[in-house]
Amino acid sequence: MAKQNCWEFMGCGREFNGEKSHELGVCPAYRAYQVNKVHGGKQAGRCCWAVTGTICGGKVQGMYALKFSNCQKCDFYKLVYKEEGEKIISPHKIIHLMNTK
Repeated sequence: MAKQNCWEFMGCGREFNGEKSHELGVCPAYRAYQVNKVHGGKQAGRCCWAVTGTICGGKVQGMYALKFSNCQKCDFYKLVYKEEGEKIISPHKIIHLMNTK
């Protein structure tokens, strides 16, 4: 079974050509091509907690350092953490990958 990306799990409609992408814009996690396939996802779809500007609870989230404590409470984060276990990549490494590719 394919692993879900955040926009599929959350049903936000902010993926490319999603039902809300024209109104709210395409999510920065969908545009983060540098980390494509991390944790088996598309773009940053399975590491959205490391991406600045994602929306959670209807509010734009800031930088990783400011949002990660909220992300750790998210059901999607918990799912990825459970599925990946010891193979989970640290947010710092993900941020590094996004800034170097």
